[in-house]
Amino acid sequence: MNKKMRELLNAINEKTIQAKFFMGEENKDLDKASALLDEVDALKKEYDAEERLFNLSKNDNTPNEEEMKTAKTEKIEKSAIEKFAEDARNGFIVKAGKLAEGVPADGGYIVPEDIQTKINEYKTAKASLLDIVTVEKVTTNKGQRTFKKRAQQTGFTKVGEGGKITAKSTPQFERLSYEIEKYAGYLPVTNELLADSDQNVANTIIEWLGDESRVTANKLILEEVKKKEETDLKNLDGIKKALNVTLGQAFKPTARIITNDDGLQYLDTLKDSTNRYLLAPMPGDTMKMGLQVGANTIPVEVIPNADMPTDKKKIPFLVGDLEEGIVYWDRQLISINISTTAVIGDLNAFEEDLTLYRAIEREDVTLRDKDAFVRGFITSAE
Repeated sequence: MNKKMRELLNAINEKTIQAKFFMGEENKDLDKASALLDEVDALKKEYDAEERLFNLSKNDNTPNEEEMKTAKTEKIEKSAIEKFAEDARNGFIVKAGKLAEGVPADGGYIVPEDIQTKINEYKTAKASLLDIVTVEKVTTNKGQRTFKKRAQQTGFTKVGEGGKITAKSTPQFERLSYEIEKYAGYLPVTNELLADSDQNVANTIIEWLGDESRVTANKLILEEVKKKEETDLKNLDGIKKALNVTLGQAFKPTARIITNDDGLQYLDTLKDSTNRYLLAPMPGDTMKMGLQVGANTIPVEVIPNADMPTDKKKIPFLVGDLEEGIVYWDRQLISINISTTAVIGDLNAFEEDLTLYRAIEREDVTLRDKDAFVRGFITSAE
């Protein structure tokens, strides 16, 4: 495969990725997708023609660019081998020192390096807090939801024959408001990198932007959680009180304990009076962990420290029902646009031969019911 064929393959991959993007539900544009696929077909024809010429040149024993490059490399290696043989015959006596791998001119150049261009990824733990809150799709930039207020009802009063019936208090209502905000970012990439790299750089960039969306949602949710007053749970008894008294029977049946890796370590060391660990697989779902709290087993959700960090020695514990407590208003899921002509600030994609990847999403996060969860912490002894 020659350089022209590699460039055509990269162009085919880029156009295909863009076409798939415009076929997605959130960004569907059939005209753009169809136009891109037409370009893909044209590029494939050009690639086929180039491949035929390449194969003909090989059959004719005509040196092509790759063969010339290989010959040049072999010549360099042969020269290095001849020099090594000559040095060996002379007892490896070198005017300016000694042969050494660590010095390029004294032998380092002839030691091959194991360099891969394949994009490897470090193993990481990622979690989305959207899985534990209420997500509501909306179609306007602001709105309200009506709720009936909680009130302590006193029941009817006893009335004698012919007596007057007293009035009762009426239900009271309140409204929960949301207002959508826009969050965005962009990444500039040189077209040389996209064309010359043998890796799918565009796909890596789109995955990166997608993960930025996850981190943004987590950040907004935790910021809203932090608006609640913090409670020092101190120990397991504090968790029990949060469940039994603070949350009570309205939320205890659907409550969860949400903590980070440090919190898991703390819970995983708790034992009962018979020296049995209190953290164990949930009954009926052994893939999830639960904490034995009295007669109940409360599900435990673990968020990585990277997404929900410990504040100095204060390990975070969210106890309760966050689906009732927090609502994420989704106006527009992440939308990624790609341009080779756009101008952003000092960047001119056309003039500087760049491809700009721009990501935009619109959302809001609000407290739905402050009584649905307890924002607590336990101070670590470590």
